[in-house]
Amino acid sequence: MYLKTQLGRIMFPPAMAGYDRAITIFSPEGKIYQVEYAGEAVKRGWPTVGVKCRGGVVLVAEKRKISALFDPSSLEKIYLIDEHVAASPSGLLADARILIDYARDVALSHRFIYDEPIDVELLTKAICNLKQQYTQFGGARPFGVALLIAGVDRHGARLFQTDPSGVYIGYFATAIGSDAGTISEYLEKNYKFDIDIRECIELAAKALASAVEISDSNNIEVAYATIEERKIRKMTQDEIATLLTKLPKKT
Repeated sequence: MYLKTQLGRIMFPPAMAGYDRAITIFSPEGKIYQVEYAGEAVKRGWPTVGVKCRGGVVLVAEKRKISALFDPSSLEKIYLIDEHVAASPSGLLADARILIDYARDVALSHRFIYDEPIDVELLTKAICNLKQQYTQFGGARPFGVALLIAGVDRHGARLFQTDPSGVYIGYFATAIGSDAGTISEYLEKNYKFDIDIRECIELAAKALASAVEISDSNNIEVAYATIEERKIRKMTQDEIATLLTKLPKKT
């Protein structure tokens, strides 16, 4: 079916015009629907929280038990990019793996050429440049994943959030994935910059726990970097178990 205008031109309805199928065509509202659909994949992903403070930066990510026979050690939600920077995705984890491998190549090349660690924002920009390319050219689809990228460089603690369109924004505290709105509300009410790394870890964990149930140490991953060390550390299962004892009990 089609519609004829008063001038005799044939106008196709939006669904027939292909706005929701082609990533290189804007809709009349100025939207690229495939990018928006990729954002919906992010909203359905497992949530991740990022918080930076005076003492450093923290990532806390949920790992859901997908089966009674599931081995939690086989799945990562926080990936080391270089010794000073890590990333945690929400959305399609297969897409995330491609971006993580790309980010590692960029960071390694920077070290090889300049003999120094890459700035966290420069790394984030490289990732987002790749994401943006997949919204502009045919024959591919956008990456259905958002990333929180956290680290410590010569500028201090850094925390960036990326989206499928290739936009990145710096944050003091943020969340991506399902229940991101609830988690962000908790952070807005309780965030303080002038805290040490231990308090920052507890804040991030409590923010995640405000929206999802954390039953044991296999349900989350925690990574952090301090201003002094500039190295990403992942908490052990025992350390996470101790952290969980400090979270409020849900009734």
